[in-house]
Amino acid sequence: MTVHVPSADTAPRYTSYPTAPHFHGGIDADAVQGWLRQVADSESVSLYVHIPFCDRLCWFCACHTRHTLRYEPVAAYLEKLHAEIAMIAALLPSGASISSIHFGGGSPTMLTPEDLIRLMHAIRGAFAVASDAAVSIEIDPNDMDEARLDAVAQVGATRASLGVQDFDPRVQRAINRVQSFEQTRLVVDGLRQRGVRAVNLDLVYGLPHQTIESMENTVARCLELRPDRFAIFGYAHVPWFKKHQTMIQETSLPGPAERLDQAARAAEIILEGGYAAVGIDHFALPGDSLARAAASGRLRRNFQGYTDDRSETLVGLGPSSISRYREGYAQNSPAMGDYTRAIAAGALPVARGIALNQEDRIRGWVIERLMCEFGFVTSELLRMDGSIGALVLREAEILVQSGQLRRQGERYLLAPAMRTRVRLVAAQFDSYLKRSAARHSLAV
Repeated sequence: MTVHVPSADTAPRYTSYPTAPHFHGGIDADAVQGWLRQVADSESVSLYVHIPFCDRLCWFCACHTRHTLRYEPVAAYLEKLHAEIAMIAALLPSGASISSIHFGGGSPTMLTPEDLIRLMHAIRGAFAVASDAAVSIEIDPNDMDEARLDAVAQVGATRASLGVQDFDPRVQRAINRVQSFEQTRLVVDGLRQRGVRAVNLDLVYGLPHQTIESMENTVARCLELRPDRFAIFGYAHVPWFKKHQTMIQETSLPGPAERLDQAARAAEIILEGGYAAVGIDHFALPGDSLARAAASGRLRRNFQGYTDDRSETLVGLGPSSISRYREGYAQNSPAMGDYTRAIAAGALPVARGIALNQEDRIRGWVIERLMCEFGFVTSELLRMDGSIGALVLREAEILVQSGQLRRQGERYLLAPAMRTRVRLVAAQFDSYLKRSAARHSLAV
């Protein structure tokens, strides 16, 4: 038996399994309606709310978003989003409770304070939102003013994630994201003064003109703010997918070795600052819920990255958003026109997805454990399904022979030298990748 060995540009980030390139049009609104009705009456559900607009376009960004300097398209979209909320609420069992809500984008803070408050009011009116529900929001510090800070607090935000990327002015100009440390500090202070309990800072390595020195300086400034979590992502240069990335000169990008050095140096400084490593690219203060989840084996991975969210059902709202159900994945149409027409017709705006079989669930579990814990327990695998588990273990043995995994009692553990390449190891358990030519961002 041989195991497919992926290259650095074919390894997914594994925020799902199967990954989004393998979704297909065979999953439609009727299928998702059935999946929603199968949610248990007492189940906890997570919501992801997508705001697909920005008032400036960051050239490094690979998100599904639209640049606009006019608010009218945003206001028109919010009407459709409210309608989608009502449709989903009508299909979910009334006893299902919302345990977490995440506002992502785009730039959710591009919404006016009144519209953000109205959106949360619609969610709380449509669903049974738990009293202790986690409410998180992604923030562009350039959007923020006192009224928006007040609105973030008023909707009950428990956590805010601020994009920083790099504080070096040359790097910022090269990615069209100029943002001073002082701007960032004022927003962090304003959130904390209003009772937002946790603040995350997102950094990016591998950006144009970025160096070890600029990364060191950025991390040092961020540590002054003492965020509860750091996320350090590798820049995904995918100009074949996101045309605006052609604005970035490829000759200005650091190579794979430089990227690794930048990521390693940033991690070193953060760990020295008293943070715990979580998975491959997150760090958290020891008392943070993410650090506790990692220490206790409860860490999960979804489309927002690493999470301590235990809900098996995640409903995505808005164009391009992806939902996860026990039966499979479903993605809304990314095209605003298609999304709008579906909502206007009273239909769920589902464009594609994939139904899960037993092998998908088992391979997905192995990949998630590798991404979260750098290993997995054989008894847990075999308890899920003996025959499929045995097949996966034979593949694991090949990776032991090649030195990528180590066997230690009942556990298969990633070899220490492979931790920075865990995506490449995980990909070798991906049965879809073996028969696909899909391209992804660099695995380092």
